[in-house]
Amino acid sequence: MKTEQTPLLAQPLRLPSLARGIALFGLFLLGAVVGAAGALIQAAWFPLGLLLALAGEIGLCVGGALAVRGRSGAVAPAGGWMLAVILLTASRPEGDFVFASDGGSYVFLLGGMAAAVMCATLAPTRQPDGAGVRLRK
Repeated sequence: MKTEQTPLLAQPLRLPSLARGIALFGLFLLGAVVGAAGALIQAAWFPLGLLLALAGEIGLCVGGALAVRGRSGAVAPAGGWMLAVILLTASRPEGDFVFASDGGSYVFLLGGMAAAVMCATLAPTRQPDGAGVRLRK
């Protein structure tokens, strides 16, 4: 039985483990930046800023999952986003704070966490390849 080999240029990108770890760390840092920027912009331009902040997080999580071709690409920026947002919820001794106690802040916090969970759950996963895993026609 003769099996056909896929040409080298048509194969999906397979990152070595070190490059994959660096990419995931970069996505984690980008998630923290998007979380901090979203925390500042969601209250500044209330209805549109909130939508822009949540869309930025969703876009980063989905883009990370597609770039890494796995759920870890969506989990890494979501973790960075959550870490940055949780650190920004604490008030300082001087009384300064980033999040006000209004509905928009709660929608950003809870909606962002729900969006991160949805992106990590629905992210594309690796599919097995080869002749034995496909149904015959």
